[in-house]
Amino acid sequence: MRRSLLARLLLTPFLFLAVTAMGEERTAAPDADELIELLGLEGHVEGGYFRRTYEAQNTPRISTDRGERFTMTSIYYLLTEGGPIGHFHRNRADIVHYFHLGDPISYYLIHPDGRLETVTMGPDPRLGHKLQLTVAGGIWKASRLTSGGSHRYGLISEAVSPGFDYADMTLGETAGLLAQFPQHRAIIAQLSHPEAP
Repeated sequence: MRRSLLARLLLTPFLFLAVTAMGEERTAAPDADELIELLGLEGHVEGGYFRRTYEAQNTPRISTDRGERFTMTSIYYLLTEGGPIGHFHRNRADIVHYFHLGDPISYYLIHPDGRLETVTMGPDPRLGHKLQLTVAGGIWKASRLTSGGSHRYGLISEAVSPGFDYADMTLGETAGLLAQFPQHRAIIAQLSHPEAP
């Protein structure tokens, strides 16, 4: 009886560690390469990876000065350690961003009046991370994955209204942005394309 109790007491820590390890193995987050494959992502002209996941096909399209658009579209968007920057660009439509997985992503927003706003999306509101971010049309936007994170990627979704069309997006070239916003030289030099691809 005593021997049996002693054996159980001695084995309990090992059983706990084994069960914990099994649970961690089952619940470990996928890495960036797995996400790219599982979600069917491909490279984006802004940087990072994406896939369009939704088009509002059951509602009438919206007429704009650049043609008809879906009322809304949505994408997955992924930044990785190997591709950590979403370069400066501007959209005509409003975009709502939703954080999903991974390490925090910092957003740099240059408003039409020249004001620079920095917002961090991430998993922990206690640290000031935003789970949701709305960027109005006409604002220059860039994003950068936080370096040194444990996941080495950050995954978000974007909902765009009216729906996204490449004709409504302008990539920010370094020279043009510096001419317009010389006060933000450092961040523009880091997060813009020398020239549009």
